Amino acid sequence: MASKKRGAVNAGKPPSQRQLRVGEELRHALAELFRRGDFYDPELSAFNITVTEVRISPDLANATVFFTTLGGGQMEEAAVALKRASAFLRGQVARMVNLRHAPTLFFEGDTSFDYAHHIDTILHSPEVARDLSGQGLGRVNGDDDHDDDDDRDDDEGDEDGDDWDDEEDGEGADSDDDHSGKGARRGS
Repeated sequence: MASKKRGAVNAGKPPSQRQLRVGEELRHALAELFRRGDFYDPELSAFNITVTEVRISPDLANATVFFTTLGGGQMEEAAVALKRASAFLRGQVARMVNLRHAPTLFFEGDTSFDYAHHIDTILHSPEVARDLSGQGLGRVNGDDDHDDDDDRDDDEGDEDGDDWDDEEDGEGADSDDDHSGKGARRGS
């Protein structure tokens, strides 16, 4: 029951410094394992795997390993091979990283590169380039606010031509011309 409460308290919180540090150590250890490539599974050794991030639970019992393959292809096959080899990889990580208990490893394909490529494609599309250059906009009077009027000040209700509202700064018909604050009373 205590674990449910603790999990509910940590939900939505950013990872602690300890979680970040242990996750980074696990990432380095797994990257070294994949660099060496000495696996018993020939299918796993056929993939060129890069570990992009490791997120670890607050109790350090579970770690989600985000990975990508060279070129981004065959992600499903690599995920199946990694799931099959997760117990072996956990044992190898336990030897390399000094932790009381080695975390259970869960592997998930990293789609952030695909998402970044998608955003990059959108930003370089002709429609966005046209919008950024200002050429497809219905510009009126050389400004971007799409109105029918110029952006000049409207002086219709101001006799002296300045932009000040005479009643607000004390120069209306009911005030004295003394602006020193001594004896200046309205309506006397």
